[in-house]
Formats: sequence, C-alpha cells, structure tokens
Amino acid sequence: MNTRDEGETVARNGKRRSGLFRPLLAIAIGAFALYGLGLALFIATLPAPGTVAPPAADGIVALTGQGGRLAPAVTLLENGKGKRLLITGVNKRTSKSDLKKLLHAGQTFDCCADLGFAAVDTRGNAQEAANWARTHRYERLIVVTADYHMPRSLLEFGAQMAGVELVPYPVSADAPRTMSWQSAKRLHGEYAKYLASMIRVSFVRLSRNA
Repeated sequence: MNTRDEGETVARNGKRRSGLFRPLLAIAIGAFALYGLGLALFIATLPAPGTVAPPAADGIVALTGQGGRLAPAVTLLENGKGKRLLITGVNKRTSKSDLKKLLHAGQTFDCCADLGFAAVDTRGNAQEAANWARTHRYERLIVVTADYHMPRSLLEFGAQMAGVELVPYPVSADAPRTMSWQSAKRLHGEYAKYLASMIRVSFVRLSRNA
C-alpha cells in the first residue's frame, strides 16, 4: 500500500469514528439533560412538611433516620391518630426504654409502640411494616419520614402492601431545598435511590403480570 492509499484509509477510519462518536455524544448529552430535569422536578415536587395532623388511621409507621422523624410520630400516637406505632429500622442496641427517654414519650408509648429491628434500608422498612400491618389487620397507615425520603418510602411501601392506604406525614429535614453542598449531595443521592427503586419495583410488577 502506498502513502496515498494509507492516507485515504486513515481518513476513512477517522470519518467512521467521528460518525460513531457524534450520536453517542448526543445520546450522552440527552441522558444527562433528562437526568438533570428529573432531579429538578423531584426536588420541586417534594411534599411539604406536615403542619396539620392527618385523619386517624389504623396504625402509624415511623422510619428511623435523619430529620427528627420519631418525635412527630409519637405525638400522633399520643393524640390518638393511630392504634399502634411501629418504629422500623431501630438499632439493635437501642431499647424501648432508651427511646422513651429520648423522645420524652408518655404511657401510650409503653403499651402501643412496637420496635422493628430487622430493617436496614427503605425496602426493609416496607417489608417490616407490611408484616406488622398484616399481623394487626391494618388497612390504613400513616407513614412518617423525612420529606425528601417520602417519595421512595411510599413507592417501596406500596409495592409491599398494595391493599393498604398510605397517608404521608412528611417531616422537615434541615431545609433540603436550600442548596448547600451537603443538601445537594443528599438530594442527589436520594434521587438516584428513588430511580433505582422505581426501576426495580416496575420490573417486579411486570414480571408478575407476564
């Protein structure tokens, strides 16, 4: 092959690579833009923290984690908004008396609060709550968690107990819409987990209906 032929071959290969790169770049840019738009929509549509107590339900479920989620759930229990309270995802080294002191709970906590120690993530919270609801034959639950965590919680809870009505009671979590580096990192992480849960739950539902 002479120098001219070699040059033409290199040029053709360069055009071929360029032709492949451009659509891939367009797809990557589109996917990034779509992801960013979804994140912005996720943040904009986060539920407002509950300021008015919801109507009474059969039970109350509080998910452990950041944002002071447990005290509002105990208040709902003491105000008669549910027959029992389940606190799911409790550290195994934490006792009921420890929580009672920490939350300044009253006598209602002694008789009507249950602690769940099995859950280590939101999916586990949903499974634990579903077992608890079935045991007590509850058909309506108030779900208490941080506002930014509520969409994923309702998704996972709904997947585990389709016949149970879920009433969200979001708790404010350090003003997550204020775009500090910490809150932005938290919201991005939660959005990514929400997408993963949505894909997994959708796949499971499609598999069941196939």
